[in-house]
Amino acid sequence: MNRRDALTTMGVTAAGLATLSTAATAAAQEKKDDHHAHFTKCAKACADCQIQCDMCFAHCKGLLAAGKKEHEKTTQLCVDCAECCKLAATLTARMSPLAAEACDCCAKCCDKCAEACEKFPDDKHMVECAKSCRDCAKACREMIQHLKH
Repeated sequence: MNRRDALTTMGVTAAGLATLSTAATAAAQEKKDDHHAHFTKCAKACADCQIQCDMCFAHCKGLLAAGKKEHEKTTQLCVDCAECCKLAATLTARMSPLAAEACDCCAKCCDKCAEACEKFPDDKHMVECAKSCRDCAKACREMIQHLKH
């Protein structure tokens, strides 16, 4: 192989390596973007659920004050669930190493809150709270699965 052929081969090899490097960088960036998207989706679902639970808490507190004792359990569950959702939203937004644990707790709290609120299907606030809790629990479980990979 003469000098010219060797230089041509080296140039082609360098171009090939540059192409592979660019493709690898793009793949790594895509994976990073997907990773961020999972955290963002979960954080938003948890933040929305916190708002819904806090609003439902205020609603239930008013019903309880009006003498409707059957709302005692939902009043407490809504306010506690809101706190769990707030923690999960905060830790997932930060991409914390504790996000999976917070999401596990949040999903379980949301299941209980949704179940309690679903006992009042004629109450708009409670229906919205239950839906938000179900959506949040689903997002948290998806986040946990994503973190296992």
